[in-house]
Amino acid sequence: MLQIFLVTLPFFALIAAGYAAARGAVLPLAAIPGLNTFVLYFALPCMLFRFGAGSPIGQLLDGGVALVWGVCALALVGATVAFGRNERIGWNDASFGALVAAFPNTGFMGVPLLIAILGSQAASPLIITIAFDMIVTSSLCIALSRLDSADGHGASRAIRQALRGILQNPMPWAIVLGGLVSASRLALPGPLDRTIAMLADAASPVALFTIGAVLARSALLAREHRASGVVASAMGSGAEAAREAPLRDVLPVVAVKLVVHPLLVYGAARCAIALGVNLGASALAAIVLVAALPSASNVSMLAERFGADNGRIARIILWTTVAAFFSFPLAVKLFRG
Repeated sequence: MLQIFLVTLPFFALIAAGYAAARGAVLPLAAIPGLNTFVLYFALPCMLFRFGAGSPIGQLLDGGVALVWGVCALALVGATVAFGRNERIGWNDASFGALVAAFPNTGFMGVPLLIAILGSQAASPLIITIAFDMIVTSSLCIALSRLDSADGHGASRAIRQALRGILQNPMPWAIVLGGLVSASRLALPGPLDRTIAMLADAASPVALFTIGAVLARSALLAREHRASGVVASAMGSGAEAAREAPLRDVLPVVAVKLVVHPLLVYGAARCAIALGVNLGASALAAIVLVAALPSASNVSMLAERFGADNGRIARIILWTTVAAFFSFPLAVKLFRG
């Protein structure tokens, strides 16, 4: 167990460093979008491209991994929405609650962390889960979030927006290009290959540092909203004070993400193997540990864009990230095999 902590500690330390830098104003909040852009559009696509290009094309088309991960993601979204809706939480907030429960932080955190723990053979299952979550899980939850609309155009408009976002996201294209290079067995020119390698090597530290900065920004903005709400209320303006999401709307989703999700994936994978689905031990360990990761930080940006309770979503992301410092090493010990 101590060895596992020693492997995971630097990754969480980088997240903590980013959090401390943003909270202490060493890193200006205005700089965070630039870090996000660098990771999302340059470093991380290069990392995914290299993993895709270096993996046999058969591994990138692993139907067993896609089947197990997809079934679990859809089941988790359906169950979380069904049990999450109540008098306080409508379709919009319930749908983004389901997305934050089903969408792990695979790109920014999972890829470097699981490659360090499991080795390069984990790259192909990781790529499959990233592609499914970006294309299917996100689009489904965004479409469900529009069901609060009075007419049927809200869901269709959300689907179009989600598809547009997928087309503009460089990560799926990096995966596709890497797969094409793998299938064709092309060799990139030396200078281009070294440039891609340098950007890929920068992905892990910058992405982890950025996660911490994003979490700190969410906490700072929530504090500012609460303060402004108190001032507005004291002035008698009639403005409603900013309300922090109650724990009963946060903790169940945190438990679903860090406990239910990995157990569900493990159980589904074992059932699939018993039914004859070809799923190797390394792929099984990879997808279970992906499910044990904290929630993806970009769900907060999506929630804000579509008018959901972003304070609740940001709080869930923060809690899952902090709790994962303890829960993820335990998951590695239990499921790595």
